[in-house]
Amino acid sequence: MENINWLALVVASLSTLVVGFVWYHPKVFGTIWMKEIGMTEEKAKNSNMGLTFGLSVVLAFLVSFFLFTIVFMGGPPEMPHGSPEFMTFKHGAAHGTMLGLFVILPVIVTNGLYEQRSFKYMMVVTGYWTVAFALMGGIINGWT
Repeated sequence: MENINWLALVVASLSTLVVGFVWYHPKVFGTIWMKEIGMTEEKAKNSNMGLTFGLSVVLAFLVSFFLFTIVFMGGPPEMPHGSPEFMTFKHGAAHGTMLGLFVILPVIVTNGLYEQRSFKYMMVVTGYWTVAFALMGGIINGWT
């Protein structure tokens, strides 16, 4: 744990906001997402965005720390993930993508089924988290 690049973890956490600003932009998936959850512009303006963004970054930091443990401490004995050949953006992004597809997708879809959400909603949210986790993993693993 003495080799933690705390700055990389912070930048990876902040990258979720950048991905969110692009992903949920009205010209990308923002309009679809708002329609699917019944959000209006007026309702959005009444939220406490400072609190929302602040807590989002704190929670993303928890994820970045978890991703750090996966990309640095994972792997079988013959392929330890902290070794130089695994210290690439691509390797970290692969782990983030796997986390999105094999953890986030089942969780979002299961919740969406019980909440009777649309397939569009489930795919927009799952897609966001998969892309965000891939970028986070790449930043954490590639920034050595």
